[in-house]
Amino acid sequence: MSNSASLWTHFQKYFVRYPQLGFSIDISRMAFEEELFQKMAPSIEKAFADMKTLEAGVIANPDEGRMVGHYWLRNSALAPTELRSEIDDTLEATLKFAADVHSGSILAANGKKFTRVLVVGIGGSALGPQLVAQSITPASPPLQISFFDNTDPDGMDRVLEQIGCELATTLTLVISKSGGTKETRNGMLEAAAAYRALGLDFAKHTVAVTGVDSELDKYAIANNWLARFPMWDWVGGRTSVMSAVGTIAAALQGVDVRGFLAGAAAMDEETRTRPARENAAMLLALMWHSAGKGKGLKDMVVLPYKDRLVLFSKYLQQLVMESLGKEHDLDGQVVNQGIAVYGNKGSTDQHAYVQQLRDGVNNFFATFIEVRKARDSDGFEVEPGFTSGDYLQGFLRGTRKALADKGRESVTLTINEVSAYSLGLLVGLFERTVSFYASLVNVNAYHQPGVEAGKKAATDFLKQMSAVVAALPHNEVGVTADAIAAQVGIDPEDAWHMLSHLAANGRAKVTLGHCASGDRFSVI
Repeated sequence: MSNSASLWTHFQKYFVRYPQLGFSIDISRMAFEEELFQKMAPSIEKAFADMKTLEAGVIANPDEGRMVGHYWLRNSALAPTELRSEIDDTLEATLKFAADVHSGSILAANGKKFTRVLVVGIGGSALGPQLVAQSITPASPPLQISFFDNTDPDGMDRVLEQIGCELATTLTLVISKSGGTKETRNGMLEAAAAYRALGLDFAKHTVAVTGVDSELDKYAIANNWLARFPMWDWVGGRTSVMSAVGTIAAALQGVDVRGFLAGAAAMDEETRTRPARENAAMLLALMWHSAGKGKGLKDMVVLPYKDRLVLFSKYLQQLVMESLGKEHDLDGQVVNQGIAVYGNKGSTDQHAYVQQLRDGVNNFFATFIEVRKARDSDGFEVEPGFTSGDYLQGFLRGTRKALADKGRESVTLTINEVSAYSLGLLVGLFERTVSFYASLVNVNAYHQPGVEAGKKAATDFLKQMSAVVAALPHNEVGVTADAIAAQVGIDPEDAWHMLSHLAANGRAKVTLGHCASGDRFSVI
């Protein structure tokens, strides 16, 4: 394909569009062989069958005995009969709650309308609402939004400083399925302390989004919180943006929630019925498989050419990497699967890492996201005959060509505009692609044992730190990390990091030695 005529022919052969959705996918710049479709035919059929059983309610997460039903959130008719009314009722309840906040039927404790919303959550409980807030919230939303999405105290302090005295009219959403997630619990306690410091009743400003009968649910009931909305065990955090996790925050900000759900449902329908060559989600899964040889040998660089979609690569990091990054396949074999995802936005990336993408190590494939409509306002010519949008389009096409000229692969996804509906299309597309790809490589996309291992290690660390604090001497001489480690029975490096952390935060005294082993610690 060295000349423009053959490239044009190739493009037409591998360009698929859904005009009724305002969406298209172009895989013509991927280096797959035509035999791919025939070679992968049995796996493709199995992936379609797996998706069908997934949507029908099979136990797709055997580790936890759970169904996987995020597809039901945008089409409750697909759900088991006993869940349909609960899905519909929850959606209606979140939309009504937001409408009541907007109208003033629900007021802050001081009798004034709420002006802000603070989301306390982590992982999918924050990433989904953050993506929606960045992408499709009106420029002047009914409520401004902020996030506690980590257990970093400095980060929370900065958010609270930005909110300031407006905390009195801030509605807080605490989002945690179990209620036991430490980062979210810490954020809740930090938020509650901030309300108390201003003489405000935290409970009268706070909503729980959590599992029924969870620790958080019981706490919210006992403390008479403003409202509670359910999280279901059949919806994973990384696919929860269309549950109450995402819909309540989105509705409070004035987002077209029903349009968002409709976009995902429309993509579901198209990719549920179309054959592989016309199926955007299957085509994308096959391109991931081809580029990485079914082993994740290449990273995925996500390049949306639209400022509003800057968080999309961050959102996809969790969706793709937590779903596909697995040590074992479904047969118990060690496979160490996964696809690394990173990205920012175009054309910013052209002034950052595109240099390496074009001329450096060829260990990636790019996913361009193109938005046809440049802006909502009237066009403005920055040069005679050219607008800023023309330049953005030129940079996208130029980067795609520059990469292709050096044998660097790319897929291009196109939507007409950034709207609630089109964001739903994209979220739905990648959720289905993840499911298809997981089937192609025979892994379970819906559990995350590595995440649980990290949480356990952190819990162990904190228990050990309690022992270290108790062992600190009350004298000026102090003791070394080695001595403390021997006394409490832990690794000396861990002891040194714990002691250094305590000293840096005013909870211990340190006298530095010539090296780490010579540092001496004591109680201040």
